[in-house]
Amino acid sequence: MSDDRIPEFAIVGHPNEGKSAVVSTLAEDDTVRVTPYPGETVACQAFPVIIDGKEIIRFIDTPGFQNPTKTLTWMKDYRGEPGNILPAYLETHAGDPDFRDDFKLLEPIAGGAGVIYVVDGSRPVRNVDLAEMEVLRLTGRPRMAVINCKEDETAYLETWKGEFRKNFNAVRVFNANKATYAERIELLESLKGIDQDWGPALERVISAFKEDWQQRNALAAQIICDLLEKALTYSVTRSFTETTSEKSLRERLQKEYAAAIEKIEEKAHQKIRKLFKHNIFNYSLPAHSILNENLFSKKTWQFLGLAPRQLIAAAGMAGGAAGAVLDIAAAGLTFGIFTAIGGLLGAGWMGLGGGKRLARIKVKGLSLGGEQIQIGPIENIQFVYVLLDRALIYYSHIINWAHGRRDLPVEEHGPKGTDKAGFTVEWSDTNRKICQAFYAAIRGSDDQQKTSSRKALYEMLEQVLLDISRSEQRYGVIRKR
Repeated sequence: MSDDRIPEFAIVGHPNEGKSAVVSTLAEDDTVRVTPYPGETVACQAFPVIIDGKEIIRFIDTPGFQNPTKTLTWMKDYRGEPGNILPAYLETHAGDPDFRDDFKLLEPIAGGAGVIYVVDGSRPVRNVDLAEMEVLRLTGRPRMAVINCKEDETAYLETWKGEFRKNFNAVRVFNANKATYAERIELLESLKGIDQDWGPALERVISAFKEDWQQRNALAAQIICDLLEKALTYSVTRSFTETTSEKSLRERLQKEYAAAIEKIEEKAHQKIRKLFKHNIFNYSLPAHSILNENLFSKKTWQFLGLAPRQLIAAAGMAGGAAGAVLDIAAAGLTFGIFTAIGGLLGAGWMGLGGGKRLARIKVKGLSLGGEQIQIGPIENIQFVYVLLDRALIYYSHIINWAHGRRDLPVEEHGPKGTDKAGFTVEWSDTNRKICQAFYAAIRGSDDQQKTSSRKALYEMLEQVLLDISRSEQRYGVIRKR
């Protein structure tokens, strides 16, 4: 293949084996039509992968084989030049309704596309599968077999692999419904081996994928930094007069404050989702994800953030002792705004950073009337870690949500032996010090310190996101008891 040609792969196979799901996941394109019904793909459609405005690779969704046994018979009877077998087949069967789908799926292969043959490995090998494999072998094109196990059944895997080794240059087990970023890269790496001439072009594709992923992680780290900066400095202030009930105003403002913070967080999460190209379908969180709880729920603060002993150290370093004292008093639970909203206005009020009654003030000689109540910023350093855990868990859910998936995720459970389900509880002292420095700086007035602490946090998060990308560990799911 020439150096300037865009690598192109036709995704072929029997109907309803998961071809479209593989295309959707590899191309990160949720516009690919994926349904549980066979025969939905009736025409070839190309799905290019575009990075920085440039097409780097192209995957072609194709109809399923219609009549592979008769196609194979024709090919075996062919007596012309072996290299001309596909053009001859297309010329012979153009317009023949008995070979309509076989004609269409072989057309891009005749045009030079490589082959990715997809089967559902959860069922046994049939004679019709053997015919399809032989048809593809006779095309002479570089080809890979992908075992896309739609169910968790693996009893037939070795049989499939044995047959594939006779007919294909490479074999991969690849579940299009669960494939992670790392597994997509591994599949592309395997494609390099199907033909030596394709190696350099595919190497450039893999490099572009990795650079693009690094860029997305950099943007995600900036989004998380922005989220922390806004949430940690946000406050709401209202005036009240002698005719205003201080208690009712305070409760109303607490709810207003909580809603505003949740909105800030939601916008950040949506930006992360958009970065990873989930644009069409409603993303459903895993059934037991802690993110199904709202930010200020008691369960969120119980399962996320630092452990009590870590929190004491963090609060001492960052000057957020008030919140930590409340945590310890609550036997390890961090009291956030939920206590205040629940009516426990003593501890909760302090946990919010203290309600500040400001002096009666005037602006340009006009009395604003009454005193003021301020809610926020929250002075509990655990808030930093809860926000971080939720952002990182959301990121891990999103990057591991394969584009080819259209159903609800299966239930997953968290690690044994701990109540905490987030990332930050496992962080090193170095990482926690960076967070604490950022927390202290963002509440201060030294702009230089704010800039330097944000830079350190950003760089740390870039590495954290990369580590999550490569990890098979699932976080943020609450284990069944």
